[in-house]
Amino acid sequence: MDFELMIESWPKLFAAIPVTLSLAASSISIGFIVAIGVSLLRLSKNRLLSNVAYFFVYLFRSTPLLVQIFLIYYGSGQFKDFFESIGLWVFFREAWFCAILSLTLNTGAYTSEIIRGGIQSVPFGQIEAAKAVGMSKGLLFRRITFPIAIRQALPAYGNEIILMVKSTSLASTITILDITGIAQKIISATWSPVEIFIIAGAIYLTINFLITRIVQWLEIWLSPQLFRDRKSWWKSLRENGQQAAEVQQEFR
Repeated sequence: MDFELMIESWPKLFAAIPVTLSLAASSISIGFIVAIGVSLLRLSKNRLLSNVAYFFVYLFRSTPLLVQIFLIYYGSGQFKDFFESIGLWVFFREAWFCAILSLTLNTGAYTSEIIRGGIQSVPFGQIEAAKAVGMSKGLLFRRITFPIAIRQALPAYGNEIILMVKSTSLASTITILDITGIAQKIISATWSPVEIFIIAGAIYLTINFLITRIVQWLEIWLSPQLFRDRKSWWKSLRENGQQAAEVQQEFR
């Protein structure tokens, strides 16, 4: 194990963290907006709109993200004249925007199913109560359905965020110098993959650890009563365990 190489490579890999975080933040934030629209279309009573949304979700969930990135980055060159005619070639010729588009569509498909499950889990009684007081559909969705759905979907969405942070490493295959891209560049010069990937893995591990803490804090903030109940449950469980231990001690 070459520890001197690891110490020398650490600053270079650390400097690539903003690129990885920018990729993840951009794709997750835009993908979340896409996911809301797709999930509403999936729940639409219009069969055509629902089927279109289903096809979108099925397409991007059933194909590898790496294939999607290659198709968008390399495949868009096959339609260069078309994209130039509508002014989009400036977008598709850049690896950065192609990576964001690929990651956005992928996370949008997965997140839409998470949000759809959250919406469907909203208690029907609360929806009926909101209708009874005269709430419009838009107000009902904004004040009742969507907040409850987000609280229900947050744990699963936290997992999706972690997956997207790790998926940004695939952007290195189209010349983007994120953490993995810099790691591959160093490896090609030093022929020491183990040492470099240990550092890269530690960086990803730290980022995702912080994300899990943030998601947990959001869960507590959005549903504080659940965590109070959980805390009291653990307290009563410990007390019961202590009582049982005392009873057993008496019989010994």
